Amino acid sequence: MAGALDGKLALVTGASRGIGAATAIALAAQGAHVILTARTPKGLEEVEETIFNAGGAATIAPLDLTENESIGRLAGAIGERWQALDVMVLNAGMLGSLAAVPAIDAKEFARVLTLNVSAQAALIAAFDPMLRRSKGARVIGVTSSVGRKPRAYWGAYGASKAAFETLLGAYGDETSEISAIRTAIVDPGATRTQMRAKAYPGEDPASVKAPEVVADRIAALAIEGFTPGHFERVG
Repeated sequence: MAGALDGKLALVTGASRGIGAATAIALAAQGAHVILTARTPKGLEEVEETIFNAGGAATIAPLDLTENESIGRLAGAIGERWQALDVMVLNAGMLGSLAAVPAIDAKEFARVLTLNVSAQAALIAAFDPMLRRSKGARVIGVTSSVGRKPRAYWGAYGASKAAFETLLGAYGDETSEISAIRTAIVDPGATRTQMRAKAYPGEDPASVKAPEVVADRIAALAIEGFTPGHFERVG
């Protein structure tokens, strides 16, 4: 499939459903070969089939980003086949339970931080060499408004997103003057996802925008480029 990202390689985490799946489909529609990763093989296979049926190209890589050495193995396998990574969308994340700060479960909080922060740092480190070999790498992180504006009962998730934004922003600041890597942070706003449904069980899903709206904006950023440290809220 020819498009603005023809010949480019993209990696999307959390690509089995929601914003990740829609973003992978949008990037493939622009010609990118998309590596799809998530814990759920069946969901990845469905996204891959959608991409193939539309004439696009994708490769699935089912894995748990929190497992020891899983990210290193993924980077090694991708690096054996491709020289450079042009687009990396850091979308995978865990909500955890909504609770007052004194009631946060320590073990669950550790799991949230492992996926939402530590695994993101590991992804950046593992793919940094491939990103540097791209003529114009784009690393786009998906965040939440609670990472910038604290909200009651969202302390654990909000803290993880604040840390993730700082991490990705620092990486962008470190690389913007010495490479073609550019980082951006996207806050999807209210979007029809399973995470949203878990956080707002009484909400009518039809009252919020579809994941495809966010995905189209992320794909546009990958194509258009952006200034270092870009941040935007969708919708």
